Amino acid sequence: MERILIEGVVEHGRRLGRELGFPTANLAVPEDVAAADGVYHSRAEVGGKVYDAMSNLGRNPSVGGVERRLETHIFDFRGELYGRWLRVELLEKIRDERRFASVEELRGQIARDKEYILGLK
Repeated sequence: MERILIEGVVEHGRRLGRELGFPTANLAVPEDVAAADGVYHSRAEVGGKVYDAMSNLGRNPSVGGVERRLETHIFDFRGELYGRWLRVELLEKIRDERRFASVEELRGQIARDKEYILGLK
């Protein structure tokens, strides 16, 4: 897969990731980003430091999302990201985005996605 870079200023979202136990940094996605929607092993750079991460590119069908955005959970990051410049590199798509029957089912899948990505290192 060709590596895709998405960067911009971290925007406020609906804070659903935080409620699920996986806080995310939200970026608007430029229209010319040709990557397929889905969950990715990613790498995030903030303040000159690079972190392993997992990202969801898409519309969040399980929670009624409409706008295409990139939501990135940055492993081992502590601090505030709102209003900061973030650069995310999508390294490998691990699964398609899909609708889950419940928030609990979604939470469980995100935990499995994180476990899988951490096992890649």
